[in-house]
Amino acid sequence: MGFPRRYCGLLFAVLLVTAGCAEQGSTFRMLVPAQPFDREVAAELVDVFEQNSRHRIELVPMPSSFETALDALESGYADLALTANTQPFRQGITTVMPFYPTVLHILVRRERSADSAEELLRGATVYAGPVGSASRQLLSEIIDALDIDASEVTFVDNTETLPDVTLVYLPISPEQVRGVLEQADIAGNYRFLSFGSPDDIGTGGEVDRAVLLNPRLSPFVIPVGTYGDLPEVPVLTLAVDKLLVSGPGLDSAVVYDLIGEIRRLQPALAAKRPFLFRDLGAEFDASGSTFVLHPGSQAFAVRDEPTFYERYSGVAEVLVTLVIGLVSGIYAVIQIYNRRRKNRIDGFYADVMAIRDSINERSSANERAAAVGRVRQLQNKAFDMLINEKLAADESFRIFVTLSNDIVDQIK
Repeated sequence: MGFPRRYCGLLFAVLLVTAGCAEQGSTFRMLVPAQPFDREVAAELVDVFEQNSRHRIELVPMPSSFETALDALESGYADLALTANTQPFRQGITTVMPFYPTVLHILVRRERSADSAEELLRGATVYAGPVGSASRQLLSEIIDALDIDASEVTFVDNTETLPDVTLVYLPISPEQVRGVLEQADIAGNYRFLSFGSPDDIGTGGEVDRAVLLNPRLSPFVIPVGTYGDLPEVPVLTLAVDKLLVSGPGLDSAVVYDLIGEIRRLQPALAAKRPFLFRDLGAEFDASGSTFVLHPGSQAFAVRDEPTFYERYSGVAEVLVTLVIGLVSGIYAVIQIYNRRRKNRIDGFYADVMAIRDSINERSSANERAAAVGRVRQLQNKAFDMLINEKLAADESFRIFVTLSNDIVDQIK
């Protein structure tokens, strides 16, 4: 019948549309980073995804109701955030991947003595980034370890006043960092502080001790002239990764695809910042991560690609729900439709019985002929409705035909 065929077509269309949803990309909500440089990188990441990927990254502002980005991430307000690999462990935060290294830059005014850390910091004005930043945390730990009273160090909010010491973690981005240094006349007023010679790596010096006590750090050498006239000699310092992290609830298959997509887009990212993303495709070691590795990241590290069910389980659940709902709806509509057709045939029963009851032994030949004519009209109407599918060719219809023919015989 035409009615079921129409609904079968509708069911098939739903299947096609739902299956097509499996090919749609994901949208990731990423918190706007607090640091200007990180904000630029995040904006470039959004742009690269917009132009080259079926996935999307949407930047969402940090709400004032949360103290830190990790608080907002843990609450489910966003999916992703950038954070330094120096933050304390948090149960609800997982590492997606290391994104780029940030390097410790320590700049000291040329006239200030730096024979020892105590002499360098006591009575100094220091810029170490905003509260909570990796550089501020590191300096606070150094001050505590040296037993320097907090009142002996004055923190400032910017470098405009030319503080005695500037200590910040920055990515190696020569053009941008060089511009900042030139703007503050750093080259004329400051020198880089080094933890020793590059040859000291692996000899048990200060840098080796720092890495041993904090495995999240790694030794790094800033070559001569990286920033124009600075540094004047190779600088041995420390680096820490900027991590791409996620909050709870991000599916493993989705994270697996995200990592693969970022690595696929590495050339587009590195085109603007080759010094920053040159190691983006390298394998990463989870042992140095502050946070637990996301299951999707672990799967990517061992190339355990999600199965079809894992990748599309959400779509399959929606599909099954839609099919069950659609089948139930179709069944209910068919029942209503059949009930309406049954009610129509009952009307024919009533009409033909009324015609029979209107004839008795005293009825004239003309009255009998008129009654037969009305029964024939009912039969013709019933067959027209059958052809137009307003009545069903079922047992009820056959009973009507038999009944109406018997009544015609009786009236005659």
